[in-house]
Amino acid sequence: MWFWWTMFVCDLIIPLMMIIAGWMMWKHTPMHINRWYGYRTALSMKNEQTWKFAHMYAGRLWCIMGIVLLIPSVLIWIPFHQSSATVVGIVGLVVTTVQVIVLIASVFPTEAALARTFDENGQRKVE
Repeated sequence: MWFWWTMFVCDLIIPLMMIIAGWMMWKHTPMHINRWYGYRTALSMKNEQTWKFAHMYAGRLWCIMGIVLLIPSVLIWIPFHQSSATVVGIVGLVVTTVQVIVLIASVFPTEAALARTFDENGQRKVE
């Protein structure tokens, strides 16, 4: 039973961190472009405009995705409450894998939004 609770709590870490980090990126964008933290890609680091846009977009996306991931991450564990440690471990692995894939996949819509909004030099496109 303790293993179930441990895996349950561990599987909530990624969605909760996405919500918290997303909120911080969205509402409290790092003031200066840096190589240590934040949404760091070649296009997002071109200038202050791309930096702020990327953080606002990715932050909002992470908040939404974190909330969406949190709900099934909680609900999936209910039927496995009395399962063996092997089953609980497999469920935990599958849930974590899906969460990591969603987290990594969030780069693609953010980069697409940057490319739609800015040219390769980081200048805002004229519509």
